[in-house]
Amino acid sequence: MKKILLSAVAGLALICSAAAQTLPVTPHSFVVVAHRGNHLSVPENTVASIEAAISAGVDYAELDLRTTRDGKLVLMHNGTVDKMTNGKGRVDSLTFDEIRRLQVKSNDGKVYQVPTFEEALQACKGKLNIYLDFKDADVAETWRQIQAAGMEKQVVVYLNAKEQYKAWRKIAPGMPLMTSLPEQITTPEGLESFLKNVRISVLDNIADPAMIAVARKYNVAIWQDVQSESEGPAQWQEAIDRGIQGVQTDHPEALVRYLNSNGLRDGVVRK
Repeated sequence: MKKILLSAVAGLALICSAAAQTLPVTPHSFVVVAHRGNHLSVPENTVASIEAAISAGVDYAELDLRTTRDGKLVLMHNGTVDKMTNGKGRVDSLTFDEIRRLQVKSNDGKVYQVPTFEEALQACKGKLNIYLDFKDADVAETWRQIQAAGMEKQVVVYLNAKEQYKAWRKIAPGMPLMTSLPEQITTPEGLESFLKNVRISVLDNIADPAMIAVARKYNVAIWQDVQSESEGPAQWQEAIDRGIQGVQTDHPEALVRYLNSNGLRDGVVRK
């Protein structure tokens, strides 16, 4: 479960922007996010996982962004390449050429490379939105590449630090931003105060009905992480019944089938 590092609401209020933050268009009101792409049969955070997510019919691929030593933006969840590739070392200590020579570990005998952000953008363009887990990257360069790809209306950025909020609001004030709820906010009143001062389009993993009602009042979507070892229909239905607007899953094909077969592709509307 990701924890956001945003701190005092008062400090954030000083730099919030009134610019509109419209979420990307999706064919259904209940969105399905493929966690690190659809990585059931291909490696996560690869172009292949993006293509598999498109084939599964989801609305977003959640992709993790990091920066190499020489400033190249690449997809990688962990801070090191150890888990996902046949190499070792921190992403930010390796050059792009060094990372590019590595092979991503797989079970199908095929060769996969660590993709650049530019390659991910091109794979998604016009086909799939991106839930960008903004791990460690330069906001200005990320925004430049999004614009160059013509993907300005197909990205939501998940924040991992308060400094990222400030930078995105300054450089791309219209970018829809997503965050986890700061740990100190535990009541509906606290959430209302937060949302009055901080321009956020999506919050994740809120389950309390009163808190969900506050988010709905401020037109803030709630997306829940359902990925786990026990993920299945029970977890999906529990999330849907809360009246939230989307889920992130490790089983996108099965979830999309479940939603379609039960008439739930638009979720459950709560008044």
